[in-house]
Amino acid sequence: MKELKQRSTCPVSTSLDVLGDKWTLLILRDMVFAGKSTYGQFLQSAEKIATNVLADRLAVLESQGILTKAVAADKKSKFTYRLTEKGVDTVPIIVEFILWGSKHCPTVVDPGLLEELQAEKDTAVAKYQRLAREKARA
Repeated sequence: MKELKQRSTCPVSTSLDVLGDKWTLLILRDMVFAGKSTYGQFLQSAEKIATNVLADRLAVLESQGILTKAVAADKKSKFTYRLTEKGVDTVPIIVEFILWGSKHCPTVVDPGLLEELQAEKDTAVAKYQRLAREKARA
């Protein structure tokens, strides 16, 4: 199991110990909003994560109980990743990053998603959490 060193017991610091790098949040974004669940799918993201970094971040997320890893039904040498309930709890955080980034940074975001998040944030968060839970049970 991949162990993380805590810098302090401050809740912001301990959250950053787990979620505080861009690759972790991008993996979670891809799982929630793009439905990605395999190593190969994560590698296809626009940000071009390095294979060693992806493997490390997936291992950290698994060790922290944010996602689970299982052998794929269609190919025994392939794994699928699913959010746990702890991982589903990151959806509001990711939504806030989308909203903040779209407001304060030059970004490209799906207009339908942005409209959905801006109009009814709580409803949208609940929807994406429900979809993640459904995918985890599938």
